[in-house]
Amino acid sequence: MSKKITLGFAPTRRNIFSADAAIKFANLTRNKLNELEINYVDINDINADGLLYDDDGMHKIAKKFKNAEIDGLFLANENFGTEYECARLAKEFDIPVLLWGPKDEAPTADGSRLRDTQCGLFAIGKVLRRFQVPFTYLVNVDLEDPEFKQGICDFIKVCNIVKTFKNTRILQIGPRPFDFWSTMINEGELLEKFNISLSPIPLTELVQEIKHLQATNDPTITNVIEKLQSLAKIEITTENLRMVATLKVALTNKMHEYGCNAGAIQCWTALQDEIGILPYASESLLQDEGTPVTCETDIHGVISELLIEAATLGDEKAIFADVNCRHPEEKNGELLQHLGVFPFSTAKNQPVLPKSHFVFDYPGSVAFEAKDGNYTLCRFDGDNGQYSLLLGNAQTCAGPYEQGTYLWLKFANLNRFETKLVYGPYIHHIAAVRADVVPVLYEACKYLDITPDFYDPIEEDIQAYLRGDINSIVKEL
Repeated sequence: MSKKITLGFAPTRRNIFSADAAIKFANLTRNKLNELEINYVDINDINADGLLYDDDGMHKIAKKFKNAEIDGLFLANENFGTEYECARLAKEFDIPVLLWGPKDEAPTADGSRLRDTQCGLFAIGKVLRRFQVPFTYLVNVDLEDPEFKQGICDFIKVCNIVKTFKNTRILQIGPRPFDFWSTMINEGELLEKFNISLSPIPLTELVQEIKHLQATNDPTITNVIEKLQSLAKIEITTENLRMVATLKVALTNKMHEYGCNAGAIQCWTALQDEIGILPYASESLLQDEGTPVTCETDIHGVISELLIEAATLGDEKAIFADVNCRHPEEKNGELLQHLGVFPFSTAKNQPVLPKSHFVFDYPGSVAFEAKDGNYTLCRFDGDNGQYSLLLGNAQTCAGPYEQGTYLWLKFANLNRFETKLVYGPYIHHIAAVRADVVPVLYEACKYLDITPDFYDPIEEDIQAYLRGDINSIVKEL
């Protein structure tokens, strides 16, 4: 489950308590990580105990973990632990930190205690705060308790969100359309605050790439055409289908050229004047490949997609939608739709490449209804130097047919959601994924300098989930 994420595993002990017991539980923890197929770097070659407890070991461990480029640090408190060495090690990195220790056994027959693990967790937590190291706490449970598996798997997702966010470079193709003042962003702040960089290119550069592909008759175009024919009912001309495929290849090439993991494009109307199609079908293909491209040059929107998809470890693809209008009958129902940037893999019915859409009389859009289920919604946004992540859940409900890609969602209270979007700093574009990932997105915010924000009063439920007190925050609507 964690092929892309590597943890640094640092079990710790303190000398006053049983070293043998700490070694035993460290090895049991290793066995459990192996059973869960967690990718981790071990420290059993650092000293005879394979544990963290002194400065010499801490420096060796830090060097090893840095060379391995770990994505998260797992501090496993196998007895009372050495709190200052844990904090010193964590301070060497700017990555998520997981703190946990196995539940203490009963005192021995003579009344002595072997480990005092829980007491040490209190100490480590305090010293991590002194060092200003944010951390995630996995409650003091046994390795075989379901809370351990849930906690370690959720932490892997948190690491993936943080890694994705801090390594994002976005291909910006053209400026935002003049009418879309709502998608205005501060490029400098994104770099200064979050290390998110943009690679801006003019639309003409993309058009030149398309012309080059046409002139060389790139065979990749044929492969894309065949893929589209296998995925969708094609109603557009052969010429337009070829242009959809060519645009997709051109976008892929440009993202590779500039080292980008996502993009945002000025999707209308200059592009149609140049190549005669809408870009949405091409974008749908890219979405399925895990390189999302959003419309109206919505930079914050594509960041939202990257975050929410990373929260699923890429198992579910994110949709990008306009929050569009209220349901004609369902009080808490809302339409989420777009001309076609939903990934093909999210389709409930066979996708169609129609001749046109009622908004634009051009080919290149996609039409289908998205799959039923529970969705997590999120929107990364900000203004005036403050950034937050809007979070929540909604469930699909039946609704009228809509051109383009769409789904109808039922909220616990649509008024709360609507009011959040109006007061902002959010806009009418939102990312959604068919999974419950609100808790891991919430937890990731502490590592990203972003304020989590909710359109439903669910923060207590989220904290209960992260403690292992409840299995899910989703409730039937």
